Amino acid sequence: MTLTSAARALLDSAAHAHLVTIGPDGAPRIAVVWVGLEGEEIVAAHLSADQQKLHNIRRDPRVALSIESERLSPIGLREYLVVHGHARVTEGGAPQLLQRLAHTYLGPDVTFPPFENPPAGFVTRITIDRVGGNGQWTEPDT
Repeated sequence: MTLTSAARALLDSAAHAHLVTIGPDGAPRIAVVWVGLEGEEIVAAHLSADQQKLHNIRRDPRVALSIESERLSPIGLREYLVVHGHARVTEGGAPQLLQRLAHTYLGPDVTFPPFENPPAGFVTRITIDRVGGNGQWTEPDT
């Protein structure tokens, strides 16, 4: 699915994403993550393999993301983007992705992770199935 320019701008901003995965008991699990875009995929990085969200994605790849915008709707409510998709976890590349995302989330001069020789970690790659929410996310670009 091709994202609108408004959705891409929000995903490339410093807005935190709420990643929803499906736990072993079928209940939703939520984690706040930094996200970015690589082509048409949403990406997030994780240094540790022992994270429930990674276990959940490997078992059931269905995910959702919610991202709140700074923009207000005409009736004064915050706009938000919801993405439904399928995720996969790939090994390696986490420190490099975290460094790139840190420039957005923490500032241009930040070094992250803030220690030497971080583990290769994991990258979650989300293929977008559908987009919704409250805002300009589903309106075609003109």
